[in-house]
Amino acid sequence: MSQVKESIAVDVPVGTAYDQWTQFESFPQFMDGVVTIEQRTETLTHWKTRISGVEREFDAEITEQIPDTKVAWVSVGGDTEQSGLVTFRPLDPSHTEVTLRMDFDPEGMAENIGDKLGFVDRQVKGDLMRFKHFIENRGQATGAWRGRI
Repeated sequence: MSQVKESIAVDVPVGTAYDQWTQFESFPQFMDGVVTIEQRTETLTHWKTRISGVEREFDAEITEQIPDTKVAWVSVGGDTEQSGLVTFRPLDPSHTEVTLRMDFDPEGMAENIGDKLGFVDRQVKGDLMRFKHFIENRGQATGAWRGRI
């Protein structure tokens, strides 16, 4: 298993950053390689990704969700093994630190080489930067789900 962890400060309150992260269908707007995400139930999402020409389709189950604090998930079924955790920490009333940690199992020679060369780290860092621009330019979330899992 490989792991990547990146953080970024966003210029929005913790509730705004968290609310946007609960809108999984919007991820393709700021996550490179995410084609679509469908929210199937409160805890199950279906992902289609295309990264460096490799297409994947898998389900991910939300294992823990605490408003304004964190969202954790693990892949289920499919050929992709990954889990992750995103946390939200208020820096002050209008700024939030967002930290994303992902554990994943690279498959095949190309993915293993890409992992060793830091491709996933750069991908996550870029996704967080695009999230920052997305939410700061909007100034508000596209929606919210405040439930607890």
